[in-house]
Amino acid sequence: MSLRKHLFIALGLTLLTALLFLGLRQDPATANRAADARAEASFAIKDARPALWLVADKDTTIYLFGTIHILPKGLKWRTAEFDAAVRNADMLVLEVGNLDDKAAIAAAMMNVALLPAPLPLAERVPPASREKLAKLVKASGVPEAALDRFEDWAAAVTLTVGILNDIGLSSENGVEEQLRAEFRAAKKPLSGLETAAEQFSYFDTMSGAAQQALLLSVIEEAGNPRDEFAKMLGSWASGDEAAIAVSFDDEMQTSPELVDKLIRQRNANWARWVEERLKQPGQVMVAVGAGHLAGRDSVQAMLRTKKIGVQRVQ
Repeated sequence: MSLRKHLFIALGLTLLTALLFLGLRQDPATANRAADARAEASFAIKDARPALWLVADKDTTIYLFGTIHILPKGLKWRTAEFDAAVRNADMLVLEVGNLDDKAAIAAAMMNVALLPAPLPLAERVPPASREKLAKLVKASGVPEAALDRFEDWAAAVTLTVGILNDIGLSSENGVEEQLRAEFRAAKKPLSGLETAAEQFSYFDTMSGAAQQALLLSVIEEAGNPRDEFAKMLGSWASGDEAAIAVSFDDEMQTSPELVDKLIRQRNANWARWVEERLKQPGQVMVAVGAGHLAGRDSVQAMLRTKKIGVQRVQ
């Protein structure tokens, strides 16, 4: 699986896809025990300094932090500067705020991800791709019956996240889950930039051709996800915005509709949110997929077009 696909899942795709689709695995607690141990060793990083950005005026401070939704257990990624920003923040803003309401999130997904009637996934891809698909399904640990019920976009993301989970990566260890626990413990409010229904609608409104292209690209680009994720993790941990942006620029060449739906439109919405939030006093930590804070269509770039200053502080 290509590095850019991992970037889209871990850095750019919606947080909810990672949270929900990992739950489709048949026995994640048992299946991932060995993978967790391998991941903790193979994905270890030193001197991590993920990028942290600051937008501020005289009475408002907004931190922008790019997250990875899926991480190996026990990974050390925090810095003293980041911890200070978290302590000083009055509230946490994620892509979606009500992540505890799993039933509502699942219902929102089912409203848009399911086909009117099950259709075998193998019948939706060319014959030449079916052997690769079968191997991918087996490796992911996702029941075939679940995939047959999904639209192409949902099947594609499910397969990808299933494989990431299989190598010891989990949304339970992701940045968002860690921050949510910390802010809850401090009794600080949490909110979201989008609703669950809005997040899933970005996928559902993609054309059939774009959905199938996403599915086929996941099938055809099978490779070594462990090594590729390690490279991506290194880029994120070192705050290498340029390396992250390159992967999204590559994706733009092959899936412009996907990028427009999942990155550009959402970044524009979030830049408007920041602009409005600056009108209220306080300190806010905004944590979203790191792919949204890299490249020419990043939230920061859109803020600068509004003459709003953005400073990198880590």
